[in-house]
Order: sequence, then structure tokens, then C-alpha cells
Amino acid sequence: MGTVDNALYDAFGQRIVSTIFTQSNQYRVILEADPESYQSVDTLSSIYVPSSGGGQVPLSAIAKVTVEARPLLINHLAQFPATTVSFNLAPGASLGAAVNAIEAAEKSAGQPASIHTTFQGAALAFRSNLSNELLLLLAAVLVMYIVLGVLYESFIHPVTILSTLPSAGIGALLALILAGDDLTIIALIGIILLIGIVKKNAILMIDFAIDAERTQD
Repeated sequence: MGTVDNALYDAFGQRIVSTIFTQSNQYRVILEADPESYQSVDTLSSIYVPSSGGGQVPLSAIAKVTVEARPLLINHLAQFPATTVSFNLAPGASLGAAVNAIEAAEKSAGQPASIHTTFQGAALAFRSNLSNELLLLLAAVLVMYIVLGVLYESFIHPVTILSTLPSAGIGALLALILAGDDLTIIALIGIILLIGIVKKNAILMIDFAIDAERTQD
């Protein structure tokens, strides 16, 4: 393969074969075939490659030439040829619904097993967040339980405080559904603020109960 590649580059490339030195300049000697001699594919039959025995073998004896339409540039993703299909969201549509619709269309198309599809960009970030959302939620609740347990030196009081979180989150989601709004970034920030307010109220109730237990028995 290297011999064939060198022969093709000698014919159609620009290989530096020598350098002419003068008193003031240097001139590169470039080897290339006459441009008039490779006007068609038939020119490949006039190219010879050296053999191991020292002779010349015509390229047509070891290679088969076929003419096909191919793109000038082939994009790759993870070392595999890839193409990108972009999409935009319809007015009022969410990214989650669009991802589900694309996956359903992909399954119904019956594409061959050799084609592998994956999401990129915002869609990939959306899928990654969905896959890690439950673990992140559990980790956040666990961290809050540990912090509250250290603060109150109790195993029960953190559970009492954290028991207000489901009602706050579910209530906020129900309010969004009743209002017909989407779960946007602003809505998510509002839910987080609501959870913080509910937690603050629960902490105040626990502090008041502990103080009343200590001072008023």
C-alpha cells in the first residue's frame, strides 16, 4: 500500500526531489506528472509501481478502479464517519417531547443495525441530566440530612424538616400544571426558592419546639 501511495503521489502530487543551490538562492525541484496527461481515469493505467524484483508493474494489474460519487469532506465522531441532523422546537413544544418524538421516528424508520445515532449539544445535556437527576436528588437530600443531624444532634429532627420537601415540590408542580406553564429555568428557580422557604419555616418550628421543651418543659 505504501508503494502504491508513493506512486500516486509522484504522479499527482508535488514531491520535492532535489534542491539547486546558487550563490544567492535555493531552487526546489518539484516532480509531478504533466497536467495534460491525467485528464481522465484512464491515466491510471499508465502508472507503474516498482516490484520487489526490481521491475515495474502497471497499477491496473494490482488495483481495480471504480468511479463513484463521494463527498469532498467526511465528518467524524469518535473516529467514525458521522453526519449531523439538526432540528428546532416547534412553538410551545418542549425539548423532552422533541427527543421522544425523534426516538419514536428512529424506531419506526427501521434503520440498519450498522447505523448508530446519538444526541449532541442541548439534547445530549438534557438526556444526561435526566439520567443523573435521581442520583443528584438523593445525594442532595442525604447531604441536607447529615447537615441538619449535626446541627440538632438528632436523628428525628432532620426527618421532620425534610418531610416538608415533597409537599412543597409536588405543590409547585401542580401549580405549574394548573396554570398551564412549562417547567422552565425560571420555574425551576421558583421551586428551589419555595423549597428553601418551606425548609426555613420547618427549621423555625423545630427551634421553637426545642426551646419550649427546654424552658417550659
